Amino acid sequence: MARETDIPLYSQIAEALRRRIAAGELAPGDRLPPVRDLAREWGCTPGTVGRAYAELRREGLVVGHRGGGTRVAPSPLHAPAARWRWASLVNRAERFLLEALGAGHTPEEVQAALGIALARWQEASRPRPRAPRRAPRQDTLRFAGSHDLVVEQLAAHLQRQSIGLALEVQYLGSLGGLMALARGEADLAGAHLWDAATDAYNAPFVARVLPGRRVALLTLAHRRLGLLVAPGNPHGIRGLADLARPGLRFVNRQRGSGTRVWLDAHLRALGVEGAQIAGYEDEETTHLGVASAVAEGRADAGLGIQAAALAYGLDFAPLALERYDLVFPEEVWKTPACQALVEAIRSPAFRAAVEAVGGYETGETGEVRWVP
Repeated sequence: MARETDIPLYSQIAEALRRRIAAGELAPGDRLPPVRDLAREWGCTPGTVGRAYAELRREGLVVGHRGGGTRVAPSPLHAPAARWRWASLVNRAERFLLEALGAGHTPEEVQAALGIALARWQEASRPRPRAPRRAPRQDTLRFAGSHDLVVEQLAAHLQRQSIGLALEVQYLGSLGGLMALARGEADLAGAHLWDAATDAYNAPFVARVLPGRRVALLTLAHRRLGLLVAPGNPHGIRGLADLARPGLRFVNRQRGSGTRVWLDAHLRALGVEGAQIAGYEDEETTHLGVASAVAEGRADAGLGIQAAALAYGLDFAPLALERYDLVFPEEVWKTPACQALVEAIRSPAFRAAVEAVGGYETGETGEVRWVP
């Protein structure tokens, strides 16, 4: 299973630029920064930025002009007046299993905690080369999209059920997942994209990236987003405006992540500049990374999901409730493999596993909306 920490830097850069295009910050004809300038900004080699630009060219989002650099191309991501924001694990496995059962926890809680413990280990591990992607099989559905702990739970749930169905996971970000779906490189995508013009999640972006196609949006869960702080909240941090207080240290998510876009939009609404926040430039690529930084005292606060706070025993100041959808083209939706996946998501056992993680709401889990 792929981990978010395995996301190549060039893919992170590409997703950051996709989000700027979708947010209207980069319009058709605008020139992207020179490769060397963007490489200095991201602290990487020019070749890494070149790979990001090549990925965007392959998607038709940018074009190269001789003597004119790389410029933004007209694409479905552009929509007038559309602005968006958006927005495991507990202990070691075997001893925890015995102790937790002995303490009266349910099997669903134990399964969720073991999955969370594995994710914490992955967060602390050094990144390893990703195995070559296998050709899809009839019993394998290819997922591409934004990282979330419930996706991890879903993949583990399928393994436990032994129903002959596997989920091959690749984390590319919400827009990256939709673009992979449009290219036929994924069977389903995972997204949490909020559109300010319609106050709706995901559907407006699906309609723009997959125009003319009938697409199902299945709600996986709603997740609570907020500020992760030390136990007892010793600094009394309640909202985003508190982050600019002198003496506080913040830890951020990486540029291009949905959480970072959500944060920047809300800071602008408050009139708070990133430069006013100590630690704004300190970045982590996962919610668990943010939680780890706060738990270790490297930061006083970070923005993330409640599940990550619970995993590290942190306090949590809620700010928003995000919808996380799985996106299926109609031709995939009709397949037996997809319907087996949907049945698993709607099962009481899966819902119990999600609720055991904490920080999620499952009242609409398994519900479907269609676009168009």
